[in-house]
Amino acid sequence: MATVADKYTFAQKIVRDAGGFLRQHLYDELTVEVKSNFADLVTHLDKEVQTSMTQQILSAFPDDLIFGEEDENRAPIEKGNVWVIDPIDGTVNFIVQKTDFAVLLAYFEDGVGLFGLIYDVTNDLLYHGGGEFPVLVNDEQLPFSTDKAFSQGLIGINAGLVEQNYAGLANFSRQFLGTRSIGSAGLSFAHVLTQRLLVHTSYVYPWDYAAASILGQKLGYVLLNVNGEKPSFTGREHVVLIAKSKVNEMKRYLQ
Repeated sequence: MATVADKYTFAQKIVRDAGGFLRQHLYDELTVEVKSNFADLVTHLDKEVQTSMTQQILSAFPDDLIFGEEDENRAPIEKGNVWVIDPIDGTVNFIVQKTDFAVLLAYFEDGVGLFGLIYDVTNDLLYHGGGEFPVLVNDEQLPFSTDKAFSQGLIGINAGLVEQNYAGLANFSRQFLGTRSIGSAGLSFAHVLTQRLLVHTSYVYPWDYAAASILGQKLGYVLLNVNGEKPSFTGREHVVLIAKSKVNEMKRYLQ
């Protein structure tokens, strides 16, 4: 029977392979479809990568389940061994800029996250670990979270959330030196793990935040919704990745 360590090694390989495939096809002519609105796009490569990753996982571990973005495989993470896949996080960036997109993968057993991976494809940076494994970027171990003041760092938040001031997020963002938005939730969460950002907040789906929730927990971060609760892992939610030591301070600004 495969161990969690076996699955972790396997996960690193298929994520890197997916990234290599995307680099090879980065400048292909793309078939682009609109999903919920004109800015919510999917390409044929999103679908191909998810299909390939799903087939590899189920071939190696036929009793496992999939929760993926681009098809109807949406197994609840609290029941069984579940792999959460986002084949291209930052699809608009992939289409328009050819950079700042990621492959995301997370693994849960009965609702407990055992490892996560965020692969910055064009920069060949793999953020990985969590659970029993140290959190690394490639082979370099990442630091534990700090208690740095909000006024000494940056928050990741997009213009729409600032404009809406949903739950007081704009008020919260004004406590920082400035805001940053790159168009990939996965990479923005990774920038919290490397302390380029102190906090990142997004309106996202489980496949966007699953890996970050596992990686962050190992380093002293917590991923919460704006009510200060664990996300549901079922639909789209406003979530925040923040050092555990700063949660009570954050709550003072959120409504």
